[in-house]
Amino acid sequence: MQRHTRPGKPSHVFDRGAEWEGLAAFANRPLSHAMLGIVSGRRRMGKTYLLRALVERHGGFYFGATAATEAESLRQFAAALADHVGSPVPFSFATWDDAVSYLFGLAAPRRGEAPLLVVIDEFPYLAKTAPELPSLIQREIDRYQVEESRMRLLLCGSAMSVMGGLLASTAPLRGRAQLELVVRPFGYRAAAEFWGVTDSPALAARLHAVLGGTPAYRRQFLADDVPGSLEEFDGWLCRTVLSPFSPLFREARYLLAEEADIRDTALYHSVLAAVAQGNTTRGGIAGYIGRKSVDISHPLNVLEDSHLLVREADIFRAGKSQYRITEPLINFYEAVMRPSWARLESGQASDVWEQSAERFAAQVAGPHFEAMCREYVLGPGRSLLTSALGQVGGGVVTDPAARRQIQIDVAVVEPGSGGSKPAVLLLGEAKWGTVMGLSHLERLTQARELLAGRGMDTTQCELACFSGAGFSDALRSETARSDNGVLLIGLEELYGRTVPTRRRK
Repeated sequence: MQRHTRPGKPSHVFDRGAEWEGLAAFANRPLSHAMLGIVSGRRRMGKTYLLRALVERHGGFYFGATAATEAESLRQFAAALADHVGSPVPFSFATWDDAVSYLFGLAAPRRGEAPLLVVIDEFPYLAKTAPELPSLIQREIDRYQVEESRMRLLLCGSAMSVMGGLLASTAPLRGRAQLELVVRPFGYRAAAEFWGVTDSPALAARLHAVLGGTPAYRRQFLADDVPGSLEEFDGWLCRTVLSPFSPLFREARYLLAEEADIRDTALYHSVLAAVAQGNTTRGGIAGYIGRKSVDISHPLNVLEDSHLLVREADIFRAGKSQYRITEPLINFYEAVMRPSWARLESGQASDVWEQSAERFAAQVAGPHFEAMCREYVLGPGRSLLTSALGQVGGGVVTDPAARRQIQIDVAVVEPGSGGSKPAVLLLGEAKWGTVMGLSHLERLTQARELLAGRGMDTTQCELACFSGAGFSDALRSETARSDNGVLLIGLEELYGRTVPTRRRK
């Protein structure tokens, strides 16, 4: 099979450079056998937009499934396929077996022709009414590992648990895919650029704490209604997210209801509310909702599989972990909107928001800021470290003598190997609404000493203060004359507008 030129990403597709490269490489790979790819991601991430652009560039076949009966879905597929091949009349398939066989037949090898890209979007709709579909595709994929084929088949879907199960355990398609791509929200820097607020990090951080990096929320949901400044943020929030007339008002509820494995939404909302209220351990969540720890294993697993909840291991204490809500809008809903739902429905958005300032800072912006700081260290801030390796996370350093615990919001630890000790590369504390001072630096210094006493290598350990509100003059003065490797990172630094203030050891 000849190598064909790889089309570039269209200018109208924002960001998504890595995703485009992965998809284009899959579509153009000069292999004489069939290939299968799985593309997933929660709704509103722009998967369809991206895949349609890919199909347009490659002249392939795109089919978007809908919620329908098996017979209707089969008719829709047959009509779309007939239109693709230029048939004057719709095709008629008696079964999905016939349809899949015909589809793969279109990819028969032809001299000089490029691979045939086929995208089946919202595949879970089809698999729900025709559960034999994965097995039928497996049969054809296996057949065309022996026989030549130009097929490049992408199955796409938003039901994360369903899509994840396609390649799991004993599933028919296990071991058949050459691509598994999850389309995620934009990172906080890309989201600021997408919303056009890069000149105001304080506004960008608040927008991201509420709506995250979901592209559909700006264009499709809000028709490009963007706050022009930080001063306009409160009014914008009240007329959009907090308004019962806005499509974003009930969006958090819909996100939960759309997951196929979630039946009792009340239980799942209670679990998410527990996390939003600061009950981030399994025991804390169980206590909040009045259940035993063993009774919440299933909802926790489902929420993790749906990418709505993530369990983050304590980087310093083996076996300890905390849960965090990954979708900012759901966290905002559970912390701010759900407790005042009746008042919001009656149009009291301004009063509710005015009375929620403290709750927003503590339960929404604060935890979100900590996650942003860890994202910064994983990405643009990686160059500040002495090593490119290491696990990034958070954790608790215990001080047995003082009978206290020191919370570390951002940490980088390089595991030991070959007899070497684990190396602590960075210890950081993140405060959203607090001007950080010498007490914060002293706490980090004590944590570094405690870890050194445990036998960990702290010789290259940087100390970092992350703040959304700034730093005291005393802390800046201490940083300026310190030789102990201290970084001060505020919103300007997080968004790349200035370089962090620091002194290297």
